[in-house]
Amino acid sequence: MQQEHIDAGKAIQKRTGKTFYLATRFLPKRVRHATHVLYAFFRIADEVVDDADGTPPEEQRARLEALRAQALGDRTPDDPVLEAFQELRTEYGITDEEINEFIDAMATDIETERYETYADLESYMRGSAASVGVMMTAIMEPDDEATALPHAVKLGEAFQLTNFLRDVREDILERDRIYIPQETLREHDVDPVQIERLEFDESFASAMAAELQRTEELYREGVAGIRYLPEDCQLPVLLAAVLYAEHHTVIRSQGYDVLTQEPSLSTTRKLWCLAKTRWHWHWNRDPEAVFQRVSAIPSREPDHRGPEPGDSVPTR
Repeated sequence: MQQEHIDAGKAIQKRTGKTFYLATRFLPKRVRHATHVLYAFFRIADEVVDDADGTPPEEQRARLEALRAQALGDRTPDDPVLEAFQELRTEYGITDEEINEFIDAMATDIETERYETYADLESYMRGSAASVGVMMTAIMEPDDEATALPHAVKLGEAFQLTNFLRDVREDILERDRIYIPQETLREHDVDPVQIERLEFDESFASAMAAELQRTEELYREGVAGIRYLPEDCQLPVLLAAVLYAEHHTVIRSQGYDVLTQEPSLSTTRKLWCLAKTRWHWHWNRDPEAVFQRVSAIPSREPDHRGPEPGDSVPTR
């Protein structure tokens, strides 16, 4: 890949994905540059539907189909990121199926604003999150890709669910979308209209708590596969998991109220997560053990050990 193409992808990632960008900086160069391009490709496609600004649905579909054709090599790319993505696709054997799954999921966002069941949402995430995990695994080139892939898929879904739970307010205000399954809302006596009106109550809090627990199980399954990645990729992926999961602490500290204020991580908090993760990684190269110690995800088993250096987290 040409440096100008890498720089174009890096600029998009740095601007739109600050949390993941921080973790990406710790990847080895051979993977880091490819990650900049992959993330930028994902973001370009995502912005077609997320930042449509009144663009008619048929025009959004046309833009996605143009992206699909360029990504698959059926059309000359008109963007440096897409030119670099074509090279990645060939070099790492990224299949047409994964590209099509991803673009199809983006197209779903044009008209789908609600998901009836978690199975429906999971089907959407097969393209929007799982394909991302598959492509990221491809550029890392693990020795046992078949073993690593199911975990990568789960971790990708966990990241996306965290984003959905973090962004409930933004999604309803800017896109009229609710990603919390309607069945979950009914189980906790939440009327979707109250989300549309940004009306928080204890019923909504209980629905959020249930979805956080579902997401945290995916983190556990995903992190369990980090050991199958190349050694020089394990800490960066672990760090990404710790950073994304840290939003759960903020959500809980707000009493699950993501309707009044969107939870966010301060720079100080991100750097603290980075520091404590690296400190524990220095002493223990077991990704699951470190994640259990430093992340916001509760362990299935009570932790009876005393505090260790790096366990305290700033409140801001």
